Amino acid sequence: MDRAHSAALHLQQLPPTSSADPGSQASFSYKENLIGALLAIFGHLVVSIALNLQKYCHIRLAGTKDPRAYFKTKTWWLGLFLMLLGELGVFASYAFAPLSLIVPLSAVSVIASAIIGIIFIKEKWKPKDFLRRYVLSFVGCGLAIVGTYLLVTFAPNSHEKMTGENITRHLVSWPFLLYMLVEIILFCLLLYFYKEKNVTNIVVILLLVALLGSMTVVTVKAVAGMLVLSIQGSLQLDCPIFYVMLVCMVATAIYQATFLSQASQMYDSSLIASVGYILSTTIAITAGAVFYLDFLGEDALHICMFALGCLIAFLGVFLITRNRKKAIPFEPYISMDAMPVDAR
Repeated sequence: MDRAHSAALHLQQLPPTSSADPGSQASFSYKENLIGALLAIFGHLVVSIALNLQKYCHIRLAGTKDPRAYFKTKTWWLGLFLMLLGELGVFASYAFAPLSLIVPLSAVSVIASAIIGIIFIKEKWKPKDFLRRYVLSFVGCGLAIVGTYLLVTFAPNSHEKMTGENITRHLVSWPFLLYMLVEIILFCLLLYFYKEKNVTNIVVILLLVALLGSMTVVTVKAVAGMLVLSIQGSLQLDCPIFYVMLVCMVATAIYQATFLSQASQMYDSSLIASVGYILSTTIAITAGAVFYLDFLGEDALHICMFALGCLIAFLGVFLITRNRKKAIPFEPYISMDAMPVDAR
């Protein structure tokens, strides 16, 4: 009786952790989602500002016949610094939030570019002409913002420590192996039609970019997550899978940039931006759902609202880019006459 009584007293003194754990874990998940979303939004916003600064630098040098090379101006270097800062923010965001949340937030860069383009426009417009010219941009920005809000609000809350063991387990899981098989077959077919049959349709080229991009973001999340864990004290850099993911991340990013460069030589940048965003986001979310099981355990309402947010963001980006003027060709960023020449 004494032992039973003491055991009962001991159990009564234990804190009621079981009922509090789910709520605290959910609060932690939402907090991590918010941190990741804010980092991604900040990163895309800063990158957009950086690109516009560098574009402004090139246009100003071309317009004033300034003999200086672009890399000798403070504006260009400021743009480069901001671009690196923004990319670092986007990279870090993958360590905190699910891949399915971070990828669609690249719409922020399209919104920011549209707003910056309107603010710094040079021409004088009458109010009626201005409204008629930019009504689609305003509507597109509004839709993209609403879509982004829905994405952040109804994003999946799946969080997992990016340890080498967990990543290896996901890498050899049968759903991801099946997904990789389908993706490799599709990629080879598209590459065959593009290279051998000379099919240069924009959807074909940007599908190649999107398929490579889906692997890029999967590996970026793994590398970023393992780096953050290592900084927090749980060393992951001694795991071979870290370097496998790092090599895959660099390789897919390089080939992705190559296909994007080829597409930019054949099609308008606004068309590439809208079609590329839709295809890349769709395939990347699918890859995240298969590899990281982002939507496992999510209820149907959250998934439907998240999908609705994606569709609204897609429509917003399409309207923004559809209203852009076609870019006027000017001297490329890196030209032979801008490089220092060793005169002997």
